Amino acid sequence: MSPSAPAERPVLIEFEHVTVAFDETRALDDVSFRICEGETRILMGAASSGKTVVLKTAMGLVRPRSGRVILMGEDITDRPETELFGIRSKLGMLFQESALFDSMTIAQNVAYPLLNQKENKLPRDKMESAVRSSLRFVELEQTMERYPSELSGGMRRRVAIARAVVTKPPLLLYDSPTAGLDPITAHTIMALIVKERDVDNTTAIVVTYRYQDGNLVANFRYNPDSGRLDPAGSQGTNTIFMVLREGRLVFEGGQDELEASKDPYVAKFIKRPEREAA
Repeated sequence: MSPSAPAERPVLIEFEHVTVAFDETRALDDVSFRICEGETRILMGAASSGKTVVLKTAMGLVRPRSGRVILMGEDITDRPETELFGIRSKLGMLFQESALFDSMTIAQNVAYPLLNQKENKLPRDKMESAVRSSLRFVELEQTMERYPSELSGGMRRRVAIARAVVTKPPLLLYDSPTAGLDPITAHTIMALIVKERDVDNTTAIVVTYRYQDGNLVANFRYNPDSGRLDPAGSQGTNTIFMVLREGRLVFEGGQDELEASKDPYVAKFIKRPEREAA
């Protein structure tokens, strides 16, 4: 079911017949796919379909009952936890509901990976510059000394993106980045994800229940001259959609294939927004 990886692009994540179970309940059931450098995957599915479990399994936070997981060229299926720290330092993660530390300032939250991942540690004199640059990227440089409780939900989500990208990881995992946000704020968050993809050439998995999110990623690119999103046109975006149902991967392909699907389960996630309007 998974498309063949182009020979010239490294495979960053690969699932080979992965099954994950909690007690007797299968959260993932014989899931296979591979994600190559430069791709963005939009992962959709109903509640409890296994979307977040895919991310946790890719990071080695959840162990498969069977199958293999390859992350950044390393088989992490049976790796001891102590051997996973270095591999995980190569990816950024945006958790559901942002997961910021309430007792830390915004600057301290963003600096956390730089302080606690030995592979990404920076000298103190360079750390503030990196944190400030990351917050400037999400247009929140002015919040460095504030605390998460002083920010709106959308601003906290933007800070979480700043923390995820501060180490300049080649791979980013976004777990429901627009959940609970109003449409305008959700659009802002997705525009930042597109900006990150195009400025730093990152690979990403975006878990979402909103088809509008995937549509934006698939059809628009960041214009550094105007600071706005422009239609991608013939340039494309290398975006692939995936749909999970009860732990099984039931669709994997491009947006045109997704919209043409006759599967009633897949079809219910499609709203066909105007691709020209960003």
